[in-house]
Amino acid sequence: MKKERRKEFENNLQKAGLELETEDKKESEDGKIYFVKIHAPWEVLITYAEVLNIKVPIKENDIPSMVENPLDCMLTPFRLPEKVMHPEPDYFTAPFSKEKQELYLINDESTFFSPSMRNRIVYYILTRCPYGTEEGKKKFGIKRLLNNGTYSAAYPLHDCQYWKKANDPNCDSERYTLYMEWARFLRFYKEQPLDLIRKYYGEKIGIYFAWLGFYTEMLFLAAVVGLICFLYGLFTMDENMSSKEICDPAIGGEIIMCPLCDRECDYWKLNTTCASSEYSHLFDNVATLFFAIFMGIWVTLFLEFWKRRQARLKYEWDLVDFEEEQQQLQLRPEYEAKCTQKKKNPVTQEMEPYLPLTSQAVRFCISGTTVLFWVSLIIASMIAVIVYRLAVYAAFASLMENTQTLEPISGLLTPQLATSVTASCLNFVIIMILNFLYERIAIWITDMEIPRTHLEYENRLTMKMFLFQFVNYYSSCFYVAFFKGKFVGYPGAYTYMFNRWRNEECDPAGCLIELTTQLTIVMAGKQIWGNIQEAIVPWICNWWGRRKARSNPENLYSRWEQDHDLQIFGALGLFYEYLEMVIQFGFITLFVASFPLAPLLALMNNILEIRVDSWKLTTQYRRPVAAKAHSIGVWQEILNGMAILSVVTNAFIVAFTSDMIPRLVYYYAYSTNEDSPMSGYINNSLSVFQISDFPDRNKPKMNPDNFVICRYRDYRYPPDHERKYLHTMQFWHILAAKMAFIIIMEHVVFIVKFFVAWMIPDVPADVKAKIKREKYLTQKILHEYELEKLKEKLCRGDTQATEKEFIATEGKVELSSAM
Repeated sequence: MKKERRKEFENNLQKAGLELETEDKKESEDGKIYFVKIHAPWEVLITYAEVLNIKVPIKENDIPSMVENPLDCMLTPFRLPEKVMHPEPDYFTAPFSKEKQELYLINDESTFFSPSMRNRIVYYILTRCPYGTEEGKKKFGIKRLLNNGTYSAAYPLHDCQYWKKANDPNCDSERYTLYMEWARFLRFYKEQPLDLIRKYYGEKIGIYFAWLGFYTEMLFLAAVVGLICFLYGLFTMDENMSSKEICDPAIGGEIIMCPLCDRECDYWKLNTTCASSEYSHLFDNVATLFFAIFMGIWVTLFLEFWKRRQARLKYEWDLVDFEEEQQQLQLRPEYEAKCTQKKKNPVTQEMEPYLPLTSQAVRFCISGTTVLFWVSLIIASMIAVIVYRLAVYAAFASLMENTQTLEPISGLLTPQLATSVTASCLNFVIIMILNFLYERIAIWITDMEIPRTHLEYENRLTMKMFLFQFVNYYSSCFYVAFFKGKFVGYPGAYTYMFNRWRNEECDPAGCLIELTTQLTIVMAGKQIWGNIQEAIVPWICNWWGRRKARSNPENLYSRWEQDHDLQIFGALGLFYEYLEMVIQFGFITLFVASFPLAPLLALMNNILEIRVDSWKLTTQYRRPVAAKAHSIGVWQEILNGMAILSVVTNAFIVAFTSDMIPRLVYYYAYSTNEDSPMSGYINNSLSVFQISDFPDRNKPKMNPDNFVICRYRDYRYPPDHERKYLHTMQFWHILAAKMAFIIIMEHVVFIVKFFVAWMIPDVPADVKAKIKREKYLTQKILHEYELEKLKEKLCRGDTQATEKEFIATEGKVELSSAM
């Protein structure tokens, strides 16, 4: 059956005009695989260039280039040679038409269409070529033949080895150039050759690297400001009155704190958390507030300036009139194959397949239920990690108190920190396992929905994957930031999860240091694991696959066999790259108030990421089929949504997770020492509890020192007050200040964001002028061409070319000029 399918398919390819050349299996390296090489002659290329509306050169661009920037000389070390950056001249272009071939700048038919255009055209034919009828249904497309094992692979060839130029002097050896100038890590400080990337891989991959490069450039500013804020915290550690009081033996050493777990935990002295309180000042200081506001504005600048960069690329890459590629908007072959019912398209007035509404509803219900189940599974796993935190805390507390060997590091490794670090690592492992499983589920349910177009398919899969990853990666950070330590109760009336495990308390120095720990482990762990997956795994697979071929002489190991042994980039290869970067973008925006060094970590990762992505694409993967894209697509909307959400989350982190607002309220309203306004803050922030009021469930087994009272972190009246253990007025003042701060910060940042967005136009003025100039000139050239053709007809005495037609065409040229 497979043989018959291949025979029919290859016959139909030849009928479509393609030329096939088959390499016998005896000639292949393993003696088992037949290779069918496809050649696209000129007639096929020009036919389908018109179908795909491909733009080709009609005149060299005469618009003067931008005025030279006087600071450009400073950027010379970062520049690449002009031949690499701009491998071909800039042209005015127009959609190709077979009837007007002499209008276009066709110097050489073999090089007129770039390799990326050629492989797009061939792939378009392959995806729509029929191979027979089975079970009464017409079957077509290379994708189905690959899925059912009729063919093992289909791919365009690289133009040469990546480590040396091609033997043919006419070959541009673009792969070699990309490797030497772009894909090597030693080139990390150089700009990217975006025009060459676009020429070799197509616009879709080009726009991804343009976005990644621009994002990395913008991260540099955020990383510098974040580093300054971190250094401010580092240099002012000694001036922090709170940690001084906690570490002071006469203050923190005399304050006895209530046990942090029931029965097993003992009373403890406040100065045991001296080290963690000092480190928390690194991230919980006045600079935190400034940096949270700065990042709210930075993210707006990044998105607005990217729109301008994208608009410039659209003009330079002939994507101005391109809404979505024809191939993206046309029906997917899978949709056409699975939808047997047909109805008339109101636009084309042609019969085309459609999916009945009832079938769509059932599929969406199944899809929605599956997504809901997996999101619930993530939340359940997060609750399991919280239960782990609650269950092991007592064990860590007991272990550290009774083990002499841990005494030297007991000041640094507190039970809270030990629990937080192990829980964060456990959470990261669970995230990775769920991620691995859900990727396959998301593709399966998106296939089951049978999206109509390629664009629809990508958008649906993107939203499912992003929703899942958002919950998967950020849920633990949301828990530590907004829930941990907020619903604890107080001694004698603690809050319990499932009526069994006592809710966690924050460290006396605040929860922010724990959020920083969680964020660092998940973010750094994801980046390290991602780079291992992206670089080392494909390299090992290729090394293993080529182990036999290495013993063969190079002349027997053909170009197509070498490419066959490489890894497959796949239709969703770029999707995973975007997803990885957008998740990282969430880490550095949603929770950046807790960790100013997050942009610096992201910057270092992205410098490596650009070179790893370019290296694996150039050396470890088969050449992907070129595709067009005029933007980063649905990811733009996701980034905009995250930018708005980040303002809210950072306002809440500063208000509720950090200790900044309680300190400010104490400084301005409750401090009694004019010389040192923050002295006494620690004593003020701790309430008093009488140990005799402990119920048996909470009371520690031992009290060898016969303590009478213990302290806990809250604002409640003491046991001898008539409103015993109820919240004090200071608690309500602090809560009011927190709510006021959130409202003020959000409004200030949003006003600045929208003002900045309004001030920065999406399309630069010079690009608008160039677009209008190019449209005018191309229209003029086309109209003058038509006029010349009519003149020729009139001169030849062609009766079909009437004088009225000539006058109308001449009028059209004049009207175009006037417009």
